[in-house]
Amino acid sequence: MTRDRMGARASAPIAPATAERPKKICCACPETKKARDECVVERGEADERCQKLIEAHTKCLRAEGFDV
Repeated sequence: MTRDRMGARASAPIAPATAERPKKICCACPETKKARDECVVERGEADERCQKLIEAHTKCLRAEGFDV
């Protein structure tokens, strides 16, 4: 919080509810990310099943607008 000229607390401006916040790649596609991560930990990145999950997650990220 900031203070105005009179010393009173002034709240920070609030963004309108309709304003879209920037997307973060770490938060996009949580379902495919979780499946991919679990597979890689258990089987390794080279496993054929994991490769399919990695591909599905990459496809999801691209659909969300990320350049991966």
